[in-house]
Amino acid sequence: MSTYEGGRGSARPGRRSRWLLAGGLVAGSLVAGVAGLSAVTASAADRDPAAPNPGRQAAMLQHDVPGVDETPQRRAKDRQRPEWRHDPGVTPNRPGEATDRSSGHGRAPDGTVVPVPCDSARLIAALVRANAEGGATLRLAEKCTYTLTHAFQQADEYDGGIRDAREAADTAENPGDAEAPPRNPADDQAGLPVIYHGITIEGAGATIARGVNTPDFRFFTVRDGGELTLRDVTLRNGRSAAEGGSIHIVHGATAVVERVTVVGGTSLSAEGGGGGIFNDGNLQISDSKLIGNRAAGTQGKGGGLLNGGVMTMHRTEFRHNSAVSYGGGLANFRAAGDVYSSTFVQNNAGQGGGLASFSARTKVFDTLVARNSAEVGGGLANSDAVLVLRQLTVRDNIATHKGGGISTVQGLLPLDDSVISGNTTRGNGGGIYSEKSNLLVRSSDVEGNAAVGKRSQGAGLFVTAGSTSLYRSHVIGNRSTVKAGGIQAERAQVKIDDESVVIENDPTNCAGSKVPVAHCFR
Repeated sequence: MSTYEGGRGSARPGRRSRWLLAGGLVAGSLVAGVAGLSAVTASAADRDPAAPNPGRQAAMLQHDVPGVDETPQRRAKDRQRPEWRHDPGVTPNRPGEATDRSSGHGRAPDGTVVPVPCDSARLIAALVRANAEGGATLRLAEKCTYTLTHAFQQADEYDGGIRDAREAADTAENPGDAEAPPRNPADDQAGLPVIYHGITIEGAGATIARGVNTPDFRFFTVRDGGELTLRDVTLRNGRSAAEGGSIHIVHGATAVVERVTVVGGTSLSAEGGGGGIFNDGNLQISDSKLIGNRAAGTQGKGGGLLNGGVMTMHRTEFRHNSAVSYGGGLANFRAAGDVYSSTFVQNNAGQGGGLASFSARTKVFDTLVARNSAEVGGGLANSDAVLVLRQLTVRDNIATHKGGGISTVQGLLPLDDSVISGNTTRGNGGGIYSEKSNLLVRSSDVEGNAAVGKRSQGAGLFVTAGSTSLYRSHVIGNRSTVKAGGIQAERAQVKIDDESVVIENDPTNCAGSKVPVAHCFR
């Protein structure tokens, strides 16, 4: 049963496979083609040291980058690149082992780090070769800006496998979605070659940008079996007609994103989203920033990041992102996501201005959610889902309809060691709105929230149906237009233990509630 709210979030969500089932490329065909091209290049270089490099020229022509310098000095540098050959003595990383910058996964088999000059065509050529050689580590030129002006053209002939299985499963689970129009492969464009293998990009403070007045394309698409590690780089102005304005990670792929800034990305997908990043595989993101990204489709989800797979996040900042439907900063949809020590500030959505958990399992620890806005759940929204919150500060968020700080509808929401303060709604539930949910408030403070509409109630907590329990918690100094100002309960079971305090709320603490609330001072 769906509990998605009306308005911008009222249409049923699209089936998950329609986000992610973009075709891939048979890696073997790319390897064979580029390997053959490399062999011709090497042969020509042996015959004539001054001969042009046809492999590099072909890569540049394929991308149609004008004005690239093709001097003898540059050709000489090309010939000096070390060869990448398989070394049977190299031991691959064990599953789950961290990437080591000096050796191991993601590098050429001999441990080489390949420098990439400040030239977008050379970046494209390096990625083509890395895929052909089964993986590499590339180091970008320090503080360079690589400006891309065209989508990289390559065949999109995926070999089925896990995507076809997911398509069949999702169609069986959501038969009504089978009537939706099929994905248009032309929407799924990237400015850089698709990632098929273990490729690490050390950014060194560089920027990869989509040029102004250029066609829509994201930067990175990571296909089944691909493993992208991206560090110390800024991605600017990505724009996709499909999911993932800057990065798209499919179900069978992995990405590690460290110290990356994603700015000004846009997803135009009608039912998907991920203005900055879309993940349906396995994503680890840390020490990064997602700023000013948008999920702009009619049901756009996850302005900064849309997670449909498995995600772990540490010390990441979301600011000024927006989504038409839900999850202005982050949307976790039919997925599992853990968020630690992160920040959600001044994001906006239909539901869950900072963060939304829908049909998902989401855990958020040690995190600030402040000054976000939405129709429902100004700070956080939870629906048909489990949202576990611990050591949160949820303050100064605004909801125009209900749940100024937090909204939970038909979900489980344990709240521990947290502060919910200074949030405002024009409807009910200034601090927390809970409907048909199991809400557990433990060792937390709900204080100074407001419900300011003409009929607004429950400035601290508004609970309807379901069960709400307070343990060792305070509901203090909340203000609503209509009583009760502290806790307003309707058709719900409310339990307050002896160590909790409900006082100094206006116009009443619990008087006026439609069900009795024991241990509530009047």
